[in-house]
Amino acid sequence: MAAQKINEAHEHIAKAEKCLKTGLTKWKPDFDSAASEYAKAAVCFKNAKQFDQAKDAYLKEAEYHTENKTLFHAAKAIEQAGMMLKEQKKMPEAIQYIEKACMMYMENGTPDTAAMALDRAGKLIEPLNLEKAVDLYQKAAGVFENEDRLRQAVELLGKASRLLVRLRRLDEATVALQKEKNMYKEIENFPMCFKKTTAQVLVHLHRGDYVAADKCVRESYSLPGYSGSEDSIAMETLLQGYDEQDEDQVHRVCSSPLLKYMDNDYAKLAISLRVPGGGAKKKKAAVAPQGGAGGAPAAAEDEDDYEGGLC
Repeated sequence: MAAQKINEAHEHIAKAEKCLKTGLTKWKPDFDSAASEYAKAAVCFKNAKQFDQAKDAYLKEAEYHTENKTLFHAAKAIEQAGMMLKEQKKMPEAIQYIEKACMMYMENGTPDTAAMALDRAGKLIEPLNLEKAVDLYQKAAGVFENEDRLRQAVELLGKASRLLVRLRRLDEATVALQKEKNMYKEIENFPMCFKKTTAQVLVHLHRGDYVAADKCVRESYSLPGYSGSEDSIAMETLLQGYDEQDEDQVHRVCSSPLLKYMDNDYAKLAISLRVPGGGAKKKKAAVAPQGGAGGAPAAAEDEDDYEGGLC
């Protein structure tokens, strides 16, 4: 089967070369037909799992589409060449080809296709290179934003924000989260604005910036429905506990379903949040009853050491 497909591929290449020949009765190469034959050859190589030869055939197809001034089809062929490199586990090279295809989509005036290709590239590279994935998601979001496609843009920004948190690039994560929140406000998705405020608070507290965390909550009171919401009450309680070094209060909020069931990267921030000074208020509370009877206070203190969990 594979050998048959390889033979078919070579037949298509021979036809393509014939299309490119010129003579007395044919003054110009037939780039369109040559591109079509190379596309068929590429599919045959791909079916035979000859991915390197398939890649070369796709690049030839792209070359002749470019000669024929059909940039969209050229870009598609280059993107397919990238996918052949992906099959060979050559991910950085694959991404380079997809990015090149995206530039051609932009040049052709089809930015939506460019943004979707960047998103696909981000998904491909994410398991191997989070930094590159962030770059691709942000570029894709930028393309959609320029086209006023804010719903698509904000979804991609969200992917980038989560990866920035995972990479512990928290300063950049705060900027990305604010941009997300502004977009959700613009499209009037206020419940998502509330969630982004919670994410901002967690990121700022991990940066040790209580003032910035408090400011995010204060600003969110201008959002319809935020005042008195479950989100605002949780954040007020969290900030109070953090400011007063009350480890138990912080733990209660951080282990509540509201935070526990956030996107995984933010849930991890909640679980690992520690109060400044190691929870001084809690320790004091445990020591206070020592005037009482027997060994009970010591046992209570031991229990408290575990009660606070990871927060």
